[in-house]
Amino acid sequence: MTTLLHLDASARGERSLTRQLSRLFVETWLSHRPGDHVIRRDLGAAPPPHVTEAWIAACFTPPEQRDTVMREELAWSDAALAELEAADLLVLGAPMYNYGLPSSLKAWLDQVIRIGRSFSFDLTRGDWPIEPIMRGKRLVVLSARGEFGFAEGGARGPWNHFDPHLATCARYLGVDQDAIHSLAVEYQEFNDARHARSRAETEARTLKLAAHLAQQVGPTLGEEIS
Repeated sequence: MTTLLHLDASARGERSLTRQLSRLFVETWLSHRPGDHVIRRDLGAAPPPHVTEAWIAACFTPPEQRDTVMREELAWSDAALAELEAADLLVLGAPMYNYGLPSSLKAWLDQVIRIGRSFSFDLTRGDWPIEPIMRGKRLVVLSARGEFGFAEGGARGPWNHFDPHLATCARYLGVDQDAIHSLAVEYQEFNDARHARSRAETEARTLKLAAHLAQQVGPTLGEEIS
């Protein structure tokens, strides 16, 4: 059985294109693999807490030395990390806000990229002391952009701080660069024929990607790509 972690980070509800895309992906996946398990976390509706000084102190205190207050400080992070650790495939619906990530998604990354859980730190490694702990996951990113041309080489490629940020952090989520699949609707603010075409094409590609990945899966996704 494969476990999907379905995340949404849009501040919008039913009007959200990225929510529609992520739901379409998960529903298509389950139509091919109805026995798989889906963990749902809505970051837009229930945003993660931001990192605080108390959180940092608790995080860098050895687990056996944490008191009750520290354990409570890390409770949200622990729960989110348990979901991430259990997942084989991450399905993320997230719009581009101000050329970057929604704050709720950034807060989630801050909560789950944590020393001793998602990465190790060892100065004997020299100038590259940080190494990811988790391995073998895939990430599907389903996004929407008000403007257009954010792909590499595009008119607004240098303004894209969404995809590079996620790609950099992905290794600490257990995702290699070649295991990231990104699709995006563009022209949303123009609301013209180009947007309609982009939306239809992205929905079709989402259906195709979900079916393709579901059919690739062996006993578990993690086993197949480990």
